[in-house]
Amino acid sequence: MSNKNFGFGTQIRKSPYFDSTVKWGATGFSVYNHMYIPRDFGDPEQNFWNLIETAILCDVAVERQVEITGPDAFKFTQLLTPRDLSKLSVGQCKYVLITNADGGLLNDPILLRLGENHFWLSLSDSDILLWAQGVAVNSGLDVKITEPDVSPLQLQGPKSAEIMIKLFGEGIKDIKYYWFKELDLDGIPLVVSRTGWSSEFGYELFLRDGSKGNDLYEKIMAAGKEFGLKPGHTSSIRRIEGGMLSYHADADIQTNPFELGLDRLVYLDGQIDFIGKKALKKIKAEGVKRKQVGLKIKCEKLSGPNTTFWPLIVDNKVIGKVTSAVYSPRLKKNIALGIVDIIYSKIGSELDVSIDDKKFKCEVIEKPFFDPKKQITSISL
Repeated sequence: MSNKNFGFGTQIRKSPYFDSTVKWGATGFSVYNHMYIPRDFGDPEQNFWNLIETAILCDVAVERQVEITGPDAFKFTQLLTPRDLSKLSVGQCKYVLITNADGGLLNDPILLRLGENHFWLSLSDSDILLWAQGVAVNSGLDVKITEPDVSPLQLQGPKSAEIMIKLFGEGIKDIKYYWFKELDLDGIPLVVSRTGWSSEFGYELFLRDGSKGNDLYEKIMAAGKEFGLKPGHTSSIRRIEGGMLSYHADADIQTNPFELGLDRLVYLDGQIDFIGKKALKKIKAEGVKRKQVGLKIKCEKLSGPNTTFWPLIVDNKVIGKVTSAVYSPRLKKNIALGIVDIIYSKIGSELDVSIDDKKFKCEVIEKPFFDPKKQITSISL
């Protein structure tokens, strides 16, 4: 939606980078975690090529942080997630799930451990601050749950390492995949991690002073000029290629981790306690009735990502839905994530998809569609 048609108001927050993103060409925004996020810097296919060939800078301040501190912060954080956190070191990140008492997915954030009892949950799009504060009230644990003044930027793509070295020096190469450092850039306080929602090599820079947002954005763009850095937005094409979830699209409160093939993030065997453990044990024992799959849609090039769920059909019966779909210019085919009744989830299964009341053939194929072993993101420098 373009600026002239978008109703900016005080009840939805602007990011600390807002002015810079507009200056650098953002013409469309959407709303995520009650904030505006720039979603349009021109042709999305060009944005994709910029990401995979050089680098892009994305305003993802909408990835709000939930900060958990206090004497019982570790115990409380473990209560929120089925992933075993016993080996999570200070300075390390983990991709985690947050589940409710029924085993339903509430969010799939990145967890950062800043201290023995100091954690951030870097959120996808749902109100986990309120959930965590509600859980804390009834937990009997001594914790404080707040939203800190923290706003992430993503610098993603193969040239991002060279740009970061120019900004921070050679020491930046010591940050391993899914680890972070607390750094300072010309008086701007940051946490810098080797993470990002792109399936490409990259970094996230968590700004700890919102008043310095535009200053930080401009410094990065200036440092990246010689490397071909472009302003951009998170690429639907690349994240679907990588099989990355988008909460509210590919998962929601009615979806459990086993349907998504995320069994590795659910630790049921040990003594750790977490919300949803009993329900998830039951789901695992009984087996899931549906499953997320990768799909190839056999039709003309899709004009853009889907904006509604498309029914998946076998013998005139709806057996699932396409949750995220896009044309990949690299793979030269329409790829999609969907969720289907378990009996149709085998690789090679033939289904029909209904798009704007027209039926097309599609086939269940392996996912992720590109770089399945995540060799790009986890490269060591």
